[in-house]
Amino acid sequence: MTIIRVLAALLALALAACAHQPATEGDASLPPLIDRDSFFGDPELSGAQISPDGHWISFIKPLDGVMNIWVKAVDEPFEAARPLTDDRQRPVRRYFWSRDGRYILYSQDRGGDENFRIYAVDPGMAPAEGERVPSARDLTPYEGIQARIISVPWATPNTILVAINDRDPALHDVYRVSIDTGARDLVLENDQMIADWTADREGRLRLGTRQRPDGGWELLAVHNGELELVYQCSFEESCGALAFHPDGRRLYLITNRGEEVDLARLALLDLNTGQKEVLESDPEGEADLSNVILSHDGKRLLATLYVGDRLRLYPRDPDFAAHYQRLRAALPDGDIYPGTRTEDEHQWIVNLVSDREPGSAYLFDTRSGEVSLLYRARPDLPAEHLAPMESIRYTARDGLEIQAYLTLPLHVDPLNLPLVVVPHGGPWARDSWGYNSFAQFLANRGYAVLNPNFRGSTGFGKAFLNAGNREWGTGAMQHDITDGVHYLIEQGIADPERVGIMGGSYGGYATLAGLAFTPELYAAGVSIVGPSNIITLLESIPPYWGPLRQIFTVRVGDPDDPEERERLIAQSPFYAAENIVAPLLVVQGANDPRVVQHESDQIVVALRDLGRTVDYLVAEDEGHGFARRENRLAMMAEIERFLATHLDGRYQPEMAPDIADQLESLRVDPAEVTLDSQ
Repeated sequence: MTIIRVLAALLALALAACAHQPATEGDASLPPLIDRDSFFGDPELSGAQISPDGHWISFIKPLDGVMNIWVKAVDEPFEAARPLTDDRQRPVRRYFWSRDGRYILYSQDRGGDENFRIYAVDPGMAPAEGERVPSARDLTPYEGIQARIISVPWATPNTILVAINDRDPALHDVYRVSIDTGARDLVLENDQMIADWTADREGRLRLGTRQRPDGGWELLAVHNGELELVYQCSFEESCGALAFHPDGRRLYLITNRGEEVDLARLALLDLNTGQKEVLESDPEGEADLSNVILSHDGKRLLATLYVGDRLRLYPRDPDFAAHYQRLRAALPDGDIYPGTRTEDEHQWIVNLVSDREPGSAYLFDTRSGEVSLLYRARPDLPAEHLAPMESIRYTARDGLEIQAYLTLPLHVDPLNLPLVVVPHGGPWARDSWGYNSFAQFLANRGYAVLNPNFRGSTGFGKAFLNAGNREWGTGAMQHDITDGVHYLIEQGIADPERVGIMGGSYGGYATLAGLAFTPELYAAGVSIVGPSNIITLLESIPPYWGPLRQIFTVRVGDPDDPEERERLIAQSPFYAAENIVAPLLVVQGANDPRVVQHESDQIVVALRDLGRTVDYLVAEDEGHGFARRENRLAMMAEIERFLATHLDGRYQPEMAPDIADQLESLRVDPAEVTLDSQ
């Protein structure tokens, strides 16, 4: 950092500290101010997996400030671990073991462009002289492609099935790739607009999933290179493949097809006869099936999972039930997520998450019954100063019940608090109970935090999901968020003069929509990679989303239809920018392929030209969200300052010099933003 930049950073911090005097009533009663780094710095350890042979435990931890893959023997202390990857620019976040435990496979993109390539590294190999890690083999060494893992077969552990879009950017062909050499053989060329592929345990390509022109879904069996329709559902329904039954004939299916069916349930589909056997629906009649756990040999259905207010796991196998009960008795309160297991299934990695526990990993020996703590992801985060997350329900203006999560600051009466509402991204996703870094950080700063599962969210049945169709912005999806704010105001919890809205992706869009279409409600907004113009969003969909494009047409709208286009324009905050009067902070990754930078540039320019208050951060080395620690901490420092200035919450002005320097590098002067020709 130059002397001038150091002085500029120090001056900015001094001005910010002088400008803001926290005035939240009852501040003295709040817990101690927890350092931002405890929430948004890299965890000490994360992502533990056990090798199939039970010899190794792998995990992710920083190497010179960047998250990389490490490995240790099961009986070694973590201090004896050694790194396997040495990426010095971008954290490695996706990895898994080959079936024989000879390799760790991981995927990595560049600067957040989502052009993932797949690499293999031998954990038993020594680094070459002068190197810190063993050399990794690039299994997909092709520029400008996106590789997706389809299957890591048990029958042929030295090969993997990979989908690669090097022939056509919109379509992923299927290859069998040798982990030992990187050689690939074409299995099937994708000339049928297949969006997803499913293989059986032996690694045979068995099924393709395709979207119909009307937005519905088709499951097509693969027979000698030909595709045969075996199951279908409308766009308002769901039907997805989970895994093949070991008899090779039947498929575990998640589906809610049928007029009398609302919740997605588990079924077995016979591919030869088309007969469907329903195995289970939510015993509480509340939620869609979330997932299943199968034995490694595929012969036993071990458990089904549903997410209601919290995770609910139902054992379907007596041995698994006994193991789960032992875990439940041994572990603290929280949601238990069984992780990787050895091939003989005698050793498990078990993850525990709660609203005040960001994640701890345990090693479970099913033979001895021993459960031992491996690590806590953030051991320095003081759980006693974190806030409980409560599931609540409120009634929308049309009478529909909306489920949400409310996090209130500790040790103060829940009266007349500043509120930040945080709509989730997707939008076809949902918020769940558990540790939420944004919610805990904001609650520690004195804010009430609302995470609403507005209609269009997944997991609550197809009627609730479809109630969000074409309801962006000026419709019911946004009304549900607005009604949640009004509910908290009516309850006396939220101060109507200090309400902010913040979110990423669709949550960023909802932020802009909230400021544009209900300007009287919000005192500030933060849009993180949020689209501002639905028309340009739909026009810039990445090529590899081509097979799924119809989902946007049927659920959001068709810009080629004149009437639909008019509605989409009316639902786009960009075209209602003159209504935005509250201060806005916009955050964008320059390499984002989903919500391109133009989406943020155009709303910044519109507000700038209107003379409104708009601040702008752009990271040149990020995509759809900030992965790098320095960028993440710089962004959160600015968000914290921005919200404290406009909503009067608490603020930690000090930051490390490297973070202050990074924040200055992210700042973009709105006066210098120019629009491209898009």
